[in-house]
Amino acid sequence: MRGMLPGIVPVVPIASRMPGVYADDEAMQAITRALDEVLAPTYTTLDSLWTYLDPHLAPEDFLEWLADWVGVEVDDAWSLERKREIVAQAAQIHRLRGTAAGLELAVRLVTGAEVTVADSGGTIWSRTPGADLPGKAPAELTVTVHVPDPDTVDLARVDRVVRDVKPAHVPHVVEIVEVA
Repeated sequence: MRGMLPGIVPVVPIASRMPGVYADDEAMQAITRALDEVLAPTYTTLDSLWTYLDPHLAPEDFLEWLADWVGVEVDDAWSLERKREIVAQAAQIHRLRGTAAGLELAVRLVTGAEVTVADSGGTIWSRTPGADLPGKAPAELTVTVHVPDPDTVDLARVDRVVRDVKPAHVPHVVEIVEVA
């Protein structure tokens, strides 16, 4: 959580902005120094607000809040770097949601592994009514994660990511495959 940061010096002390009549008033100087100590972290935060909104620079505790803003459920097992990358890519994941490319991106970000997606669907347009549809029925989806050690991948976590990103009506299978 954000809190007091000792040692922050105000950029422009309040006393320097007060009328000259208060320059020699010790009581007023003490009050403004106290206010400077309280307000300095606020000014510092506002001056660097953009860093709080950049997932690659945000403080770790603020990153969790950013994740909520972009609809990412953070897993405590992820490294800090992986959390930052997933939050940074959240808009792209949402934009591609329901597509093979979106599934591949989401699973690759979560696992850090090579991913292939095979689906039975497709899209097409035709000027002829009743034209053949692409793909095959029934709809199916296979997500394959290629890793050197399958024991390092949490199948339940990958399955949850696939379930969240794929079209809701399409059944899926997740495979973890060992690669040399």
